[in-house]
Amino acid sequence: MKKIWGIILLVSLLACDKQNTNRNPFLQEVGFAFEINLNLPLYSPLTTIGNVVYIGNAQVGTRGAFVIKSGFDQYRVFEASCPNHAPNTCSTMSFNGQVASCSCEDYSYSIFTGQMFDRPEDGIQYYDMLEYRATFSGNTVIISN
Repeated sequence: MKKIWGIILLVSLLACDKQNTNRNPFLQEVGFAFEINLNLPLYSPLTTIGNVVYIGNAQVGTRGAFVIKSGFDQYRVFEASCPNHAPNTCSTMSFNGQVASCSCEDYSYSIFTGQMFDRPEDGIQYYDMLEYRATFSGNTVIISN
């Protein structure tokens, strides 16, 4: 009976995965909280589904964040620094519509999902955009990490 319990314990220990996250080594996950008042003209585009606003405030993320209204009372927020290299002079992404682009390597990402478009097939691990938390209450969106 002891052998059976020993085998079960050994199998349980070997089955544990020590790498349960796919952490991006290029971006620090900084803590912050920022309120977006949708009554202000600067943020009024976020009242329509599919519209994106760049928050360039120094207290938001590493290089700011892109906020998109993704559905009825639903918002998604992504870091504005390119996720595939360390922050530098060209790593703050720009956006056109719902696509964010990094001028360093011409990588592009969906601001709706955070996924990288046209991921190279060169065996190197590429990362999608780092997503932050978004909470909607009344006429305010609180973004945080």
